[in-house]
Amino acid sequence: MPTPASSADTPPLTAASHRPRVVVIGAGFGGLAAVRGLRHAPVEVTVVDRTNHHLFQPLVYQVATGLLSPGEIAPALRKILRRQHNTAVLLAEATDVDLTDRHIQVLEADGTTRAIGYDYLVVAAGSHDSYFGHDDWAEHLYPMKTLTEALGLRDQILRAYERATECGDPAGRARWTTFVIVGAGPTGVEIAGQLVALTRELREELHRDDSSPARIILIDALSEVLSTFPPTLRAHAHQRLTAMGVQILLDTRADAVDAAGITVKATDGHTERIDTHTVIWAAGVHASPLAATLAHAAGIDIDHKGRVPVQRNCSLTGHPEVFVIGDMANLHDLPGLSAPAIQEGRYVAKVLHHRTVGKPTPGPFTYRDRGTMATISARDAIADIYGVKLHGRLGKLAWAAVHISFLVGWGNRVGVLARWAFLLGSRTRSERVILTSIHADHAGPAHSPSGPTADR
Repeated sequence: MPTPASSADTPPLTAASHRPRVVVIGAGFGGLAAVRGLRHAPVEVTVVDRTNHHLFQPLVYQVATGLLSPGEIAPALRKILRRQHNTAVLLAEATDVDLTDRHIQVLEADGTTRAIGYDYLVVAAGSHDSYFGHDDWAEHLYPMKTLTEALGLRDQILRAYERATECGDPAGRARWTTFVIVGAGPTGVEIAGQLVALTRELREELHRDDSSPARIILIDALSEVLSTFPPTLRAHAHQRLTAMGVQILLDTRADAVDAAGITVKATDGHTERIDTHTVIWAAGVHASPLAATLAHAAGIDIDHKGRVPVQRNCSLTGHPEVFVIGDMANLHDLPGLSAPAIQEGRYVAKVLHHRTVGKPTPGPFTYRDRGTMATISARDAIADIYGVKLHGRLGKLAWAAVHISFLVGWGNRVGVLARWAFLLGSRTRSERVILTSIHADHAGPAHSPSGPTADR
């Protein structure tokens, strides 16, 4: 195994060594917000990420269902930051942090490791899927945290219909066209709605008299879909999904998952076996392992979600030069959504800018909750914006406007708008290429490399 370089051996990151070095781990919503917020600061920034792109995670399910292409929601980091001359991008994985000597350990693409020194560190390494103690299920599940996983799910859905077309056994056909989604939060609800539309389109192309509608099942251990939304919007979403043909099983949790299906168990003890080749995971997440590393080094404990408790200015206890934001941080128990991560990233950039130019430090971080939203179908969404509750077409307009505004780059915004308009007019999807082998269904889901995603 290569010997890691010491911080003294680390090549200088900048030509202007007198400038403070800011290292940002993760280029998700929080990390990218921090990097962009430092564009005019007298610092040298290095952003470290395992991938070369910034992923707009709220629309990953639209890649998984053939509506959008990967490039439309994942612009390259170097392109985003091409005019930010105080910033360098390093394609590598941060594996350790030395809080005493102030350097991070990174694993580069060629397998070598080295240390990178910092004056300030912003950790936004995000989270990964949590299977609630059943990691053995992972090989049979289709999560959607990364582009690799989204494309793997898309392949599985398309391949399932190819297999159903050739299957002469009605039970076998039903197994291929049954899709179970675990988790009835925004991601689960949104993938269910898109699956209804996609499977309807695929069924029309089968040209078989014996083809039947797909069975789409949404399960959750809680008693409501979208449990964090107001009751009226939860009720609207439940009613619309049911009308679209989605079977909703509440107060029900996954009990066992294997290659042939899933066993679910209700709170009253009733169990049911569902035969399927496609179980989609949209349930819990756990903070990056880097959070536990940081907490241990700082002598503090992580919470039950693996997050690091931070100070009111997002800094690590005892280390004012280290900031933790996004899915990794527990600050007032804020939800792991894009809005808190972005606001934290911008706030930390402001703190660092003020420190480096000698301005007074900003006050404690304050989160401004602008509301929540989720889409149900092409013409229906729900939104709670500053207490104003919208659903139907008004909700859809609000949902679309917010998501377009959060996308990075005008090219991506125009491209996504064009795709949505085309879908409304034609009701067809152009992203229908199966990338994996036709025999891939025997190997189970194709997951991305191990490790967390940046806060998406």
